[in-house]
Amino acid sequence: MSFTLSLGAQAPDFNLPATDGKNYQLIDFTGAEALVIFFTCNHCPYVIGSDEVTRQTAEKFIPQGVQFVGINSNSKNTYQEDDFPHMVARMREERFPWVYLHDETQEIARAYGALRTPHFYLFDSERTLIYSGRGNDSPRDASRVRVNDLQRALEEYLAGKPVSIPLTNPIGCNVKWEGRDAHWMPAEACDLV
Repeated sequence: MSFTLSLGAQAPDFNLPATDGKNYQLIDFTGAEALVIFFTCNHCPYVIGSDEVTRQTAEKFIPQGVQFVGINSNSKNTYQEDDFPHMVARMREERFPWVYLHDETQEIARAYGALRTPHFYLFDSERTLIYSGRGNDSPRDASRVRVNDLQRALEEYLAGKPVSIPLTNPIGCNVKWEGRDAHWMPAEACDLV
């Protein structure tokens, strides 16, 4: 079995605290036509560089019934700015149009097989995985984006078409695993394509 959730798999459930003071489970997003779950954080330059592109994508598709959920699984002991209080402050400052969840135990990152920040997973209305990988081809520098993979996948799915490129390699910093060197990745983690 590969480290990362395979295409066609069902979305793993979760029960995580959010920056808005609530806890969320997968069932809380039942009404969404599609669900984008992405692993993100506060400090990564690839996240910071792509947040506005992700915001624009979210703002385009939320009115079409798509829900966006960010999950921070990074160890606060690797980067203190990835702790929950910094998450709350970042959402207060940036006002991103997604729910921002904290996966302190990293159990959900392992369930999804998150490789990098950011790493995007698109699930259809039945919560079957139909796209996994990068949000776009230049997450660190939005001025150089030529391909918005997440937007293309959403457009195709909402038009009733199969996702033409369902798998790409996420581009970003690796997830910061508790008790490990900042650049460590699980041995079974590998490129998706």
